[in-house]
Amino acid sequence: MSATKEAVTGTGAPHWSGKYELVVGLEVHAQLITRSKAYSSDPNAYGDHPNTNVSVVTLGHPGTLPVANKKVVELAVRMGLATNCTIAPRMHYARKNYFYPDLPKGYQITQDQTPICTKGQVLIPGDGGEKRIGITRIHMEEDAGKSIHDVDPFNTLVDLNRAGVPLVEIVSEARHPQRSRGL
Repeated sequence: MSATKEAVTGTGAPHWSGKYELVVGLEVHAQLITRSKAYSSDPNAYGDHPNTNVSVVTLGHPGTLPVANKKVVELAVRMGLATNCTIAPRMHYARKNYFYPDLPKGYQITQDQTPICTKGQVLIPGDGGEKRIGITRIHMEEDAGKSIHDVDPFNTLVDLNRAGVPLVEIVSEARHPQRSRGL
């Protein structure tokens, strides 16, 4: 091990770069501009009074069923076409279970494992000409609510207006840092 790497770890243990290779990728969440939320008819409006754009569907009450917003699907497909992706012939949603105070259902509806769009690309101008950014997948999901920490000095407040807001998650191909330079 080099003296520089030993100085970084300070333990005599092998430096991580001797065992692992650093790769860089992006995961971008983009909010879709629609009138209603991803899986309910609640308004998708920014800036309204807290907790006014919620219903039993957004809150995940027992017996309620989400219904996919057709505009969200259309916009996701348009994003896939714009990035030269393959569009899946069928859609499948899943529940990603986790607990956050601002996630009232206790799960997020997502296509994380079965994306609607795969294997695309975006060409952008860069140092020395056009660069290709590979798109691994684009999938639809919903946002969580919003925890507010700066209004009350003793409590965290929760605004559920954002819960269910439609998103697409765009995941780039992993790249080696030297290939990412100039992007």
